[in-house]
Amino acid sequence: MLSSSSLYSNPHPHLHPLHFRPPNPLSHVFHFPSTHKPNATVSSADLRPNNPTEKPSTSVSDHIYPKPRKHNSKSASLLKHYLSSGESPNPQNPEPPLPEEERVKLLELSLVRKRTPQFPGSLYVQSPSDFDVGSSLPPLQSLFRNGGSEFYGEDDRKMIRRALEIRRKVTSEIFKEAMRKGKFGITYTNNLLGWLSDFIDFVMIQAASMKQSPEFAHLSFNVRAKTVIEDSDVVPLIRWLKHNSLSYPQIGKLICMSKGKLESIRRLVEWLKGILVKGGYLGLTLTKAGGNILERSNEELDEIVDYLESNGVRMVWMGFVMSRCPYLLSYSMEELRTRVEFFLNMGMNDRDFGTMVFDYPKVLGQYTVEDMNQKVNYLKEFGLEIEDVGKLLAYKPHLMNCSIEDKWKPLVKYFYYLGISKDGLRRMLTIKPVVFCLDLERIIVPKVQFFKDVGVRDDGISNMLVKFPSLLTFSLYKKIRPVVIFLMTKAGVREKDIGKVIALGPELFGYSIVHKLEVNLKYFLSLGIYTRNLGEMITDFPMLLRYNIDILRPKYQYLRRTMVRPLQDLIDFPRFFSYSLEGRIIPRHQVLVENRININLRSMLACTDEEFKNKVADIVEKRQRFESGNVDGSLSLAHTTHNSIDSSKIDDFLSENREE
Repeated sequence: MLSSSSLYSNPHPHLHPLHFRPPNPLSHVFHFPSTHKPNATVSSADLRPNNPTEKPSTSVSDHIYPKPRKHNSKSASLLKHYLSSGESPNPQNPEPPLPEEERVKLLELSLVRKRTPQFPGSLYVQSPSDFDVGSSLPPLQSLFRNGGSEFYGEDDRKMIRRALEIRRKVTSEIFKEAMRKGKFGITYTNNLLGWLSDFIDFVMIQAASMKQSPEFAHLSFNVRAKTVIEDSDVVPLIRWLKHNSLSYPQIGKLICMSKGKLESIRRLVEWLKGILVKGGYLGLTLTKAGGNILERSNEELDEIVDYLESNGVRMVWMGFVMSRCPYLLSYSMEELRTRVEFFLNMGMNDRDFGTMVFDYPKVLGQYTVEDMNQKVNYLKEFGLEIEDVGKLLAYKPHLMNCSIEDKWKPLVKYFYYLGISKDGLRRMLTIKPVVFCLDLERIIVPKVQFFKDVGVRDDGISNMLVKFPSLLTFSLYKKIRPVVIFLMTKAGVREKDIGKVIALGPELFGYSIVHKLEVNLKYFLSLGIYTRNLGEMITDFPMLLRYNIDILRPKYQYLRRTMVRPLQDLIDFPRFFSYSLEGRIIPRHQVLVENRININLRSMLACTDEEFKNKVADIVEKRQRFESGNVDGSLSLAHTTHNSIDSSKIDDFLSENREE
C-alpha cells in the first residue's frame, strides 16, 4: 500500500514527473556514461552478438551514441561497388550473374520517366534530391558483359530490345503529355499514338543524337525528347489536320510518311485545297498517292494539273479526279503523257477524254499501260475497230477494271453456251457495255435460270438478251420478279403464256410498275376490255403496255368514232396502236371509204403500201365483175377496172405512210 507522503508527492503515479528521463532502450547493449559525449557511427562489429571468449572493451571510445543508417546500407554499398567496378568482391568465389528479372527491373528503374514508389527496405532508393531518376542506380553498362563494350549471346540482345521498348514507352508518355497540353483528350491521343510508331522512333533517334551537342549533353533523355517534340510543332499540326477533317489514322500515316519533315504536310494540304479537293478526301488523297508525294514541289504538281486541263479535264473537275485517283500526283510527266496519249490515239477528242476521266478517274492512273493494251486487243477480237473501242471506253471506261481471264473469258464462254453469236456479242457490247462488267455467278446466271423457270426457251433467251441487253442489269428481286407477278396477277397473262410475253417484250422490265404499266392497264380496263381479253392482247402484243396514253387515246377515238369499228376489232388486232395515225391509219381508211371497201384491221394495216394497193384493186375488180354479171371477167373489163381506181391518189398518200 502506498503511503500518504508518496500520494502527496505524486498524485498520479502512472505519470512521470517533469524531471524524469526515460531509460535508453539500448542500455542493455551499450553503456552510456552520465556525461554527454559527441556522436559517433556504430560499426557493424558493435552490432554483432557478444562472444563469451572475447573480453569486453571498457574504453571510453567504445561507449558512443548510435547514428541512424539507411536501409541495408552495407549490402547496398557492397552491391553498388561491385556493379560499378565490374569485379567480384571475392575473386576466388565469383558471384553468379543477376537473374533476368533483376536485370529487367534495373533497366526499368534506370529508364523510367517518373520516380517509382519505393517500399521500406528497397535495395535502390531514389531520393528526392536526385537530379535524374537514374543517378542513384548502377550504370546500364553493368547489366551487360564486358561493361557493355561488346554484346554476346541472346541475353544481351534481349536486354537491348527491352531497353528500346522502355525508351519507346517513355517517349510515348512524353508525347502524351505534349498532347494533353494541346487540349487533346486521352482517348484521341491513345488512338493516334497507335499510328505513330515510326514518329516515336524518330523522336528517340533525334533525342539520342542531341546528346552529342554540347548544348544538350548535360540534359536527360526526357528533356531532349520533349525538346524534339516541341521544335517539330507536331501538336499544332495535328490540331490543324483534325480541323481539316482528317481522321487520326490518316494523320498518323502522314506524320510517319513525312520522316520528320512535317512542314511538307501542311504545304500539300493547302495545295490540294487550292484545286478543290474536299475536306473528307484530303487525307485519303495524300495517303494513297504514294510515298514520294510529300517530296514533290508545288511546281511539279501544278505542271500535272495544267497538262490534264489542256487535254479536256476541266479545272472544276480536278479536285474530284485527284481525290478518286491520287496515283496521278506521284507520276512523272513522261509517264502521264504516255497514259494520256494511249487514249487520244484511239480517236478520242479532248471532250471525250475529259468526260471519261471525270466519269472514272482510275482509268488514267490505276492500271499499267501493258494491261490496258491487252484489254483493248481483246475487245478488238469482237470485230471492233480501234475507233470503236475508243468510243466504247469513252462511254464506259469501267471496262478497264475488268480482268480478261477472270471475268471476260468465262462470260463470253457462257454467252456462247446460250447460243449468242459473235455478232450478237458485239451488239451487246456496243449497246450496253456494262454487261461485260457484271459478275457471272452472282448476277447473270440467276437471272437466266429464272427466265428458264418461267418458260422462256433457250433460243428465246439468247434473242432476248441480244435485243435488250439492259435486262441483265436489272435487279432480279426488285425489278424482274415484280413485273412478272404484275403481268400474271393484274394484267391477266396466263402462266403458260408468260414466257412468250417476256421473250417478245423484254423492254417491259425497263418501265415502272406504278408510273407506267399500271397506268396503261387501268386505261385499257376503262375502255371496257375484260382482264382476260387484255391478257390475250398483251400475249399477242406485249408492247401494248409501253405506249403513252396521249398517243393511245387519239387512235382509239378515231377507231370508234370515225371508222365506227367495234371494240372486238381492237381486241383481235391490238397492234393497231403501233401504227401511225397520220401516216398510215387515216390515209388507208380514206382509200377504203372512197372505194366503199370494208376489211379487217389486220388486212388494212399489216402490209406494205404496194400490197395494200393490190388488195384494194382486187376487191374493186371482184365487186365490178359481180355487179356486171361477168363472173369470169375479161381483159378489157380488168383494164377498165384498174383505170377506174385513182391509182395516182393512192400512191401519193400511201408513200407517206410511216410506222411509229
